[in-house]
Amino acid sequence: MLAVLLLGQFMGLVDVLVVNVAMPAIGADLQAGGAALQLVVGGYTVAYAMLLITGARLGDLYGRRRMYLLGVIGFTLTSLICGFAPNTEVLVTFRFIQGAAAAVMVPQIMSVIQINFAGPARAKALSAYAVVLSTGALVGLIVGGVLVSADLFGYSWRPVFLVNVPIGLFLAILVPRVLPADQPRHQRRLDFAGLAIATAAVCLIVLPLVLGHEVDWPAWTFVCIAAGLVLAALFVPVERRIAARGGDPLVNLDVLHAPAMSAGILTLAAMQITYGGFLFVFTLHQQAGLGHSALRTGLTYIPMSAAFGLAGFYWRKLPTAIHHLLAPTGLALCALAYLGIAGSTGGGPLTWVSLVLAGVGTGLSASPVLTQALVRVPLAQAADASGLLTTTVQLGQVVGVAVFGTVFLTLAGSVTPGESTVHAYESALTTTGYWLAALAVVGVGAGLALARALVRVHRAAAGEGVVAAANA
Repeated sequence: MLAVLLLGQFMGLVDVLVVNVAMPAIGADLQAGGAALQLVVGGYTVAYAMLLITGARLGDLYGRRRMYLLGVIGFTLTSLICGFAPNTEVLVTFRFIQGAAAAVMVPQIMSVIQINFAGPARAKALSAYAVVLSTGALVGLIVGGVLVSADLFGYSWRPVFLVNVPIGLFLAILVPRVLPADQPRHQRRLDFAGLAIATAAVCLIVLPLVLGHEVDWPAWTFVCIAAGLVLAALFVPVERRIAARGGDPLVNLDVLHAPAMSAGILTLAAMQITYGGFLFVFTLHQQAGLGHSALRTGLTYIPMSAAFGLAGFYWRKLPTAIHHLLAPTGLALCALAYLGIAGSTGGGPLTWVSLVLAGVGTGLSASPVLTQALVRVPLAQAADASGLLTTTVQLGQVVGVAVFGTVFLTLAGSVTPGESTVHAYESALTTTGYWLAALAVVGVGAGLALARALVRVHRAAAGEGVVAAANA
């Protein structure tokens, strides 16, 4: 059962970034520009992020095994269509649909683990789940590099998607046989108003950021961004009104009153925005700037992937007394890593050291924050808190690709007379690296606020223990 669940989780995570190293091949084959490539990468994540909470509600309404199987089938079919996409429009469209299928599939995994595993078995299952979460996306970069370079059957980039088909068929056969049937509980309803506002807000903000540099930032791009910000502000009172009437809002915003939640979300957002932006621009630089193959580009991420996985899995082995400082420390390491990348655009030892630092820093910031932000969250709001954190992870990566991808592509495309393309890409990576480091430093500040909140919680808990002992 655990293998079937984690294979689905791994498949969904790998597809977040597996396309990154295939971008030049896709661009050359389908005549796709930078904006289209950003949509191929970000479209999946936008749909995935926006529908995760709704996907969890669907599992509650119609049964988790049923929705997991439906998500697997949808993911497999859309992977097949993406693999044979004749043009960019079809590929981008079905990347969005593929992300929606992943959003139906993935939320059921943690729920099934929580329900069907207990005691030591649950601890082991969650540890394996953490390893998949820590390494899945980066492994996607490596797998993508291998598949594109192998040029299986002369299909170039297409096996990046087609590899999901046999895996998906294998899962579709096993799910009814391995996962126990569960009865729908009908405890939560769907919030169509909140979903419509949130989806429109994200699309109105992200799409102009992606397309703006290619169309020279006409007035409509700024109008759309402003409208998206207005809708984002409107989302809050709409959700509060639904909750006040006894409904089921997409996100119960009362969860933000938990002592560490707001600081945790800000810390996580800074980490994920820089993480998503870095992977996108560094991959483009490796291939379009330095002329590296997809295989070499994918293998370049091995030290980062290994460091990320080890730090994300073993951070609990560190002394408990310093756990509250891990998030700001991790983001500080990320800032140093991005500065190192900015100073070593041609490769070399500093690049490798920086990649290891980025992996350690990301592992030390992402994994602890996902746990620490949930401190003192009421049990009744745990699902809302988890959904909000998971959405922050995915949306952060989308924003990173959109913002830093736009900065990088704009700078790389501004080649002055007599300047080589390689030099233009190196200069673009240097500037983008400085901005990535700056945002990571902002994340350090949010991480310190999270650390202070955790210290206050621990002091309050200690005080409550002293009072209880005195009363006894």
